[in-house]
Amino acid sequence: MVININFRDSRPIYVQVKTALRKLIVSGAMPPDEKLPSVRELAAQLVINPNTIQRAYRELEQEGYIISIPGKGSYANIRTQVDAGRKRELLSALDEIVTELLFLGVTSDELEERIRQKEAANEG
Repeated sequence: MVININFRDSRPIYVQVKTALRKLIVSGAMPPDEKLPSVRELAAQLVINPNTIQRAYRELEQEGYIISIPGKGSYANIRTQVDAGRKRELLSALDEIVTELLFLGVTSDELEERIRQKEAANEG
């Protein structure tokens, strides 16, 4: 599992960790039910404060991407169990992006083709 932290990035470190872990889960690089490193292990690996990792894990759990079992650790969650609130949040963000892309002259055919490409990539 590779997580890169960019200390020059304007985003807080916990957001970078959360985003990297979410991408690993969504891409399938971290399959459902795979155990995540402990907070201490990941903090030591990234050379950052354990509280930063704890915050990222807590938010991922609230969003439904991971499950934490006291005394056992944190695990990647099954896709169907991810919070519906996260879907609404992403669809809202997509609406804003699509509106701007249409304004910039991107056609609906181009947007549909882009979605088809992403579907094909996820199926393959």
